[in-house]
Amino acid sequence: MNKFLYIGISIAAFSILLFLPGTPSDDDSRYGNFEKIRLTSTFYAEGGAIGDLNGNGNADVVCGPYWYEGPDFDKRNAYYEPVAFDPLEYSDHFITAVDDVNNNGRNDIMVVGFPGQEAYWYENPGNDNRYWERHLIFPQVDNESPTFADLTGNGNLELIFHTDGYLGYAAPGSSNPSDVWSFYRVSEQGNWGRYNHGLGLGDITGNGHKDILMSDGWWENPGEYGDSSPWLHHPVDFGPGGAQMYAYDIDGDGLNDVVTTLEAHGWGLAWYRQIRANNEIHFEKHIIMGETHDDNPYGVRFSQPHALALADLDNSGVKDLVTGKRFWAHGPDGDPEPNAPAVVYWFKLDRDSAGMVDFIPHQIDDDSGVGTQIATGDLTGNGYPDIVTCNKKGGFVFLNHLQ
Repeated sequence: MNKFLYIGISIAAFSILLFLPGTPSDDDSRYGNFEKIRLTSTFYAEGGAIGDLNGNGNADVVCGPYWYEGPDFDKRNAYYEPVAFDPLEYSDHFITAVDDVNNNGRNDIMVVGFPGQEAYWYENPGNDNRYWERHLIFPQVDNESPTFADLTGNGNLELIFHTDGYLGYAAPGSSNPSDVWSFYRVSEQGNWGRYNHGLGLGDITGNGHKDILMSDGWWENPGEYGDSSPWLHHPVDFGPGGAQMYAYDIDGDGLNDVVTTLEAHGWGLAWYRQIRANNEIHFEKHIIMGETHDDNPYGVRFSQPHALALADLDNSGVKDLVTGKRFWAHGPDGDPEPNAPAVVYWFKLDRDSAGMVDFIPHQIDDDSGVGTQIATGDLTGNGYPDIVTCNKKGGFVFLNHLQ
């Protein structure tokens, strides 16, 4: 059994518990159809990832400076020197991804630190039990939801973000994988800063190319890469700025819609129906969850939805939404309802042949929440996506037992 150190701290009439780091704890439990595993109770990071890091065919989990060996996750390995952060402050680890960066057959780990700072990749040494060598990807990555994704279709992950007011993506620009990646602009210079919220990608036009989405519109992918020619910008108001954004056919009409949280440090989850008229693309806003109980037909509400994932959790053939409350994004006194239960929810997408849409909420947990990223993937081999979150309450795995 893990040993915990309980320290009561009174802050603004609220009490919190801080825990010493440890392996998955004995208080792990089933909540509905999900089994909760607490990887750690220490604040290391706000983002996590899933991938096979030791090459044994099992998916492992990354949370902060540690990767946890699947399928049990009771053994952890540090790939850089661990530093625990004060939950009243911030970590230097916001976004994580796993990919074979140097194409040597071993998956590496990529990390975006604090907004406006560097992104690195850590080189997997194989069986050598030491800290992994760190390589700079790019020196200044702005936005609080930068995204690692295969934008170009070449089978490797690029980093989509903005820097110095230019939206674009970074990719290796030489044959030496240790070189800093090249940045390719897709926009004119805007007034975006390091703390902008809301960014993602998806195929809006249906031409097979992934467009880039931000809270103030989308940039149409011309299907040509490797230069800095601006893409066509389509201004759209997708809200003040939430978290990850996706293009997905919500209503089943063959056109990809946009789904996003509305305000990362406030309220709101919505989808925007794509409508085409006179060869033009427009979007119609539909609220899934808002500030009041009446905004959701099931009465669900929670603040600070700072992370969003899209995954088919019940293997219905239709993708669902996973989001939750970011715990103490600005401490115990900042943002709306900072001390409300740190929930994680999945919203089942239910639609009929007439295009009527319903998002049915299911609570996964009420004492973990999300950080700035949610990772999904099959950790057990049962064919159902599982969930990983990392934040100021620690690191968590939610095993999916919906089958």
